Amino acid sequence: MTTVEPSPAAVEGVWPSLYEAAARVEELLAALPEPGSRSPEQRAAAAAAKDAARAQRVRFLEAHADDAYDRLTEGRTVGLRLAELVAAAAVEFPSLVPSASRLADDQKRRQADKEGHEIDQGIFLRAVLGSPVAGRHLLDTMLLPTPRALELLPGFRRSGEVRTRSVVLQRRDAAAYLTMCRDDCLNAEDVEQVDDMETAVDLALLDPEVRVGVVRGGEMTHPRYRGKRVFSAGINLKSLHAGDISLVGFLLRRELGYLHKLVRGVRTDGEGAWHARTVEKPWIGAVDAFAIGGGMQILLVLDHVVAATDAYFTLPAAREGIVPGAGNFRLGRHTGPRVSRQVILQGRRLWASEPDARLVADEIVEPDEMDAAVARSVERLSAPAVVANRRMLNLAEEPPEEFRRYMAEFALQQALRLYDEDVIAKVGRFAGRQ
Repeated sequence: MTTVEPSPAAVEGVWPSLYEAAARVEELLAALPEPGSRSPEQRAAAAAAKDAARAQRVRFLEAHADDAYDRLTEGRTVGLRLAELVAAAAVEFPSLVPSASRLADDQKRRQADKEGHEIDQGIFLRAVLGSPVAGRHLLDTMLLPTPRALELLPGFRRSGEVRTRSVVLQRRDAAAYLTMCRDDCLNAEDVEQVDDMETAVDLALLDPEVRVGVVRGGEMTHPRYRGKRVFSAGINLKSLHAGDISLVGFLLRRELGYLHKLVRGVRTDGEGAWHARTVEKPWIGAVDAFAIGGGMQILLVLDHVVAATDAYFTLPAAREGIVPGAGNFRLGRHTGPRVSRQVILQGRRLWASEPDARLVADEIVEPDEMDAAVARSVERLSAPAVVANRRMLNLAEEPPEEFRRYMAEFALQQALRLYDEDVIAKVGRFAGRQ
């Protein structure tokens, strides 16, 4: 392991202790078999060494998170997205964040066979997001449009259509219709779909001809729902079981990327942006069949939700062993604390026919009336004053500082859950049924 001289404020005896603890972990892991082949005693020894190093990381970051972030972003003059930030930190502070080679080695393995290096990323990002200074800057950076969206924008403005593997975006009149089209897996999200979703949301927000966005699931080829529309089956558990769902590239990017943009809009820094740094638009959700897990989380950031009478909503993350993103932060705002605990802690399914479903969906209509209901919603939300009022509602209902503090703790808690034995066992069972 190579060492890098930390910033002057990082001395005080903390950095040497962290470096030594990290070196002990590297030495021990190099002498042990692969994670899946270790004895109970070897697993305990590895866990103890990792815990000692992680305690030092927490101690270092409690004192120096802002110093580290300023060094990585040149005094917050450079905006680094999540993946860029942890990659830069791995080079600048190699004892603090796992290297690219370590993560790449883990990426090749099933979830059950990984070392859990992402937990160290979670420790780092909890500290960054937990800082009012660094965290605010990172959230602001994540609202910038992606380079992919900027590249596709001229073509979308000309043709009114963009097709990716996971999403079709079409502009009709003043509305952008975002259709999730992973017909093979019931729109279960993986890393590719998260990238496609953020791209589509950026395009809809950046196109000045679009006044309203609509999110809906397309027709499926899955045997159980062939020819029927489905909103979303949530996280792709097969991808999670295979080790292809990452903390930074999926779980955190999803929350701080396209979901955050659905609430706050996309950041624009050009001339004429003096009155508002983001472009916001109202969003409508149309739920056919079901909105499970991440699908239900999407509904919580939309302005109007229409659901078919035979649809249902559920957040089974606790049953799967993970945290349902910012669902814990948002659901109680819609349903109140009792229903949110029933849904999140006990896996309650809300059927559209139940009265409590009206706490999540604004309209419940017959399946053959969905198109007409969506059209009426588009017309209502196209009113000129809607954008200003939704901006003020979101500031009151989801203050940015409260969201930042929630996401700081989520970064670590979700990382820890990903590598818990109960999650690994459950995901293996659920993946076979998805």
